[in-house]
Amino acid sequence: MMIGKVIRTHRKESGLTQKEVARRLGVTTPAVNKWENGNTQPDIALLAPIARLFGISTDTLLSFHDDLTDEEIAHYIREIDNALNETPYKDMFVAVQKKLNEYPNCKQLAWQAAVVLDARRMALDLPDKDEYEDTINEWYSHCLNQDDEKIRNAAAESLFYAHLRKKQYSKAQDYLSYLSNENPERQRLQALIYSETGKKHEAYQAYEQLMFSGYQRLQAVLNDLRILYMADDDHAMAHKLVELEAALAAAFEMGIYHEVSVGLETATWEQNVAQTEQIAKAMLENIETIQAFTQSSLYQHMALKAVDGAFATRLRDDLLHAFKDEEAYGYMKDSELWKSLGAQGATLSSLR
Repeated sequence: MMIGKVIRTHRKESGLTQKEVARRLGVTTPAVNKWENGNTQPDIALLAPIARLFGISTDTLLSFHDDLTDEEIAHYIREIDNALNETPYKDMFVAVQKKLNEYPNCKQLAWQAAVVLDARRMALDLPDKDEYEDTINEWYSHCLNQDDEKIRNAAAESLFYAHLRKKQYSKAQDYLSYLSNENPERQRLQALIYSETGKKHEAYQAYEQLMFSGYQRLQAVLNDLRILYMADDDHAMAHKLVELEAALAAAFEMGIYHEVSVGLETATWEQNVAQTEQIAKAMLENIETIQAFTQSSLYQHMALKAVDGAFATRLRDDLLHAFKDEEAYGYMKDSELWKSLGAQGATLSSLR
């Protein structure tokens, strides 16, 4: 990395403008701008003052290293982890600090090194373990402006837990802003703050919402995966996923209707008359359970509203009409059950 980039990085981290840097160093603002753009380089006599201004060493200032590759970072992190089994923690900590000074803009290196040293710091019986925390948190903080969402989120979560352990809930809350509102982990950490600060109702509600939306996401994944296996004509995996979908609906107390209906598409795909009859009958008999989850204690703080009885009637009507689709259910034409369902559908239509 060129010296101009080093200057720009540390100037921004120090919260200084180019004009302020120029004033403190006794140069012009355009001169600083040219340094940062790589058009010129500062005079050698200014190297020490620049380093002092940013609180870094001249070694760091003169570090022309490019960022490490992912493979180089992974190799170095493994070396750190292995060395900590034999080398004193303090010695490794100093060695890592030196490495990070060589690559001040390699946020992935800072993040992964912080994770390893932080985990070992917490696990080891160090008499001075708290002395390292501020520096490790600084490394995490440097990663908060990282473009890589994974690194940014992980750093924010680490800082969240660092303050949560100290019961500094307001500071912990601040780091949640680095996670998107749609991120389930942000919602879980928010629920954790609620539970730690005595807001039990809000905590219960947040956890229940996470559980409910988690079921919906996982059910959608299993459904899409089953369709993919069906496209590959893999009957065994399609049936296995139907079983998983049914078990998932049961575990989350969605209601019998949801447990039985997941197998209809597979039965239709295989044109399995007996199975189609069994599933269709079970669906019609258990329509009233389609919103059984609104009565489940698992979601008691979500204030879910049950639909009126007319909804079940309309759904039954729609199912009976759907079962009359000859393109989808033509293989059922000789089924006595299907004939009776067709008659029921006709009766319902006349009553509309």
